[in-house]
Amino acid sequence: MENLSSLIAMIVSEILIVITFFLILWKQKKKTQLKNAMLFLLASMFIWTLGSVLQICLQNTSIPPVSFEKLAGIGVVFSPVAFLALGVIFARNKIELRWYHSLLLVIPILTLIILFTNERHHLFFQKYSYNINEMIYGDYFMIHSVYTYALFGIGLLYFLRYSIKNSGFFSKQSILIILGTCIPLILNILGTANIIPITTYITPISFSFMVLFYTFAIFKFNFGKIAPIPLQRILDRISDGYIVIDDSNIVTDFNTTFLTMFHSNSTQIRNTNIFDWIKLHDDFPIDSALLKDCMEKTHNSDITLHFEKKLKREERYFNVEINSIRNKKNFLGTLILFKDTTQHIVDMQTIQNNQNMLMERERLASLGQLIGGIAHNLKTPIMSIAGAAEGLSDLVKEYEASVGDPEVTIEDHHAIAKDMKDWIEKIRSYTEYMSDIITAVKGQAVTLSEEQAVSFTLDELVKRVNILMRHELKNALIDLNIAMKTDEHTVLKGNINSLVQVINNMISNAIQAYQGKPNNKINLIISEETNQIVISVQDFADGLSEEVQDKLFKEMITTKGKNGTGLGLFMSYSTIRANFNGNITFVTQKGKGTTFHIHLPK
Repeated sequence: MENLSSLIAMIVSEILIVITFFLILWKQKKKTQLKNAMLFLLASMFIWTLGSVLQICLQNTSIPPVSFEKLAGIGVVFSPVAFLALGVIFARNKIELRWYHSLLLVIPILTLIILFTNERHHLFFQKYSYNINEMIYGDYFMIHSVYTYALFGIGLLYFLRYSIKNSGFFSKQSILIILGTCIPLILNILGTANIIPITTYITPISFSFMVLFYTFAIFKFNFGKIAPIPLQRILDRISDGYIVIDDSNIVTDFNTTFLTMFHSNSTQIRNTNIFDWIKLHDDFPIDSALLKDCMEKTHNSDITLHFEKKLKREERYFNVEINSIRNKKNFLGTLILFKDTTQHIVDMQTIQNNQNMLMERERLASLGQLIGGIAHNLKTPIMSIAGAAEGLSDLVKEYEASVGDPEVTIEDHHAIAKDMKDWIEKIRSYTEYMSDIITAVKGQAVTLSEEQAVSFTLDELVKRVNILMRHELKNALIDLNIAMKTDEHTVLKGNINSLVQVINNMISNAIQAYQGKPNNKINLIISEETNQIVISVQDFADGLSEEVQDKLFKEMITTKGKNGTGLGLFMSYSTIRANFNGNITFVTQKGKGTTFHIHLPK
C-alpha cells in the first residue's frame, strides 16, 4: 500500500515535470542561459524520479533494486550542478562560461563511475535498501553528500541574496523557488541523519512539491523577467520611454511610456525582433541601419550615442540615447531611451521668437537713435556749408565789381582770392566731417543686419563713438571726457561697428543713470594691460542694485522700466564674447557710480 501511494505520487511528479518542461519550451521561446539551466534541472529531476518509478514497478522482477538507483543517480548527481547554475544566472542574469566551470562536473562524473562499479569496491553502498534507515553507505558516499548539499546550499544563497537585494514582485519568485527546493533538501537531510524514517521514494516525491512551487513561480510571477514589480511600476510612470534589446536583437523589456509613445502594445513587441517591429511601425524615429550601427558601436564600450529625431507623421521630437547594458565584461543587451522633447523644442522656439522680437525692437530703437543723430550731426555742417557758399557769393560779387576799377590794386585781388580759399577750406572740412558721419552711420546700419570683421585703430574707434554720441550727450547736457592712455594707432581686428554699438550702449546707459540731471560727466578711458586693451565707461550716478548685479549679463534685465528691453548689455556681452573673444566686467558702488570694462585681446 505504501509503495502504491509512493508510485502514484512519483507519477504525478513526473507528469508535472514533463508539463513544466514543455511549457517552458513553449512560453520561453528565446534561448537564454536561464531557460537552459531550468530545463537542465527539470531533466535531471525527471531521470531521478524515473529511476524510483521503475524500481517500484519492477520490484518483483529479477533486476536488482540497486540498478534503478544507478539510473536515478544520473539525475541525482547533476541536479545540484543544475540548481547552482540556475541560482547564479537568476542573480546575475547571464554568466560567461569559462573552462574552470567544467570542474563542477568532476565530482558528479566520478560519483557515477563509483556508483556503477559499486559491486567491486562498495565505496558508495555497502548495503542497499529502499529504506534509508537500513542502508549502509560506503566511504565515498560522504564526499558525494557534502558536494551535493554544498552546491544546493550555494545556489540557495544566490536566490536568498537576490531576494533580499530586491523587493516585491521578483522577491516572491525567488522565495517560492527557495521554499520548493528546501522541501526535498530538508527531508533528505533528516532521513540521512536518521531523525525521521523515510524511504528512497520520499526524495523524488518531495520533488513534486518543488515542481509545483517552480511552476507557480514561472507562470504566476513570470519567472525569468528581470525587473522587480516595484521598479517596473516606477519605470512605467516615468516620462521617458525605453526598450531593452538582447544580443539576438530581441526586445526583452520596455515600459508603458514607450508603448504609449509609439501606439503599440506589449503583445506586438515582447520577444519580437526589433528590426521586424520597426518594419511594421513607419513612425518609429530610428531607421534600422542607424540603429544597427549604433548598437555595434556601443556593444563593446560604455559610450552613449544620442541624437534628436522627429516622428514622421507627427510634430513630436525625441532625444534618443543608445548604450549597452553590461555586467562587468559581459554584454547583456542594448538600452534605448526616448526622451520626448517636443514641449522643450516648442518652448525654445517661443523663446527664440520672443527674443527675435525684442532684438528687432532693439534694432529699431537703435535705428531711430541713428536717424536722430544723423539729423543733428548733418544739420550743423550743412548750415556751415550754406554760410560758406553765401560768403563765396559775396566775394564773387565783390570781385566782379572790382574788375576794371583802377582803385583796386593787385593786393586787393590777392586778398579776395585768399578769402575765397578760406571759405573753400571750410567747405572741405565740413564735407569731410559729413563723410565721417555717413561712414559711421552706414557702419552701424550694416551692424543691424550683418557682421563684418576688419582691422581698425583705436583712434578710428573713438572718432566714430564721438560722432554718433554727440547729439545724445548734448541733449542730456553731459560731457564725455575721452582719455587715451595707450597708443591711439594700436590696431584691433574685429567688427568695429559692433564694438561701436556696444560702447554707445554703455554711454547711453550712463546718460540714463543720471536720470535727467544735467551738467554731469562720463569718462571714456582706453588703456592697455597685459596683452589686452581695456575700454572703460565710467559714470558717477547712483550705482547698480544687488538684484541687477546678480542678473547682469546672465539674462535680459533693465533698470529703465517700460523704456528698456534689457537686451542692450545682454547683447553687448554676447557680442564681445563671440566677435572678439573678450569679456565685460563691471565695478559699482552705491551712490558713487558704475564703471564697465570691455576687455579685448590684442
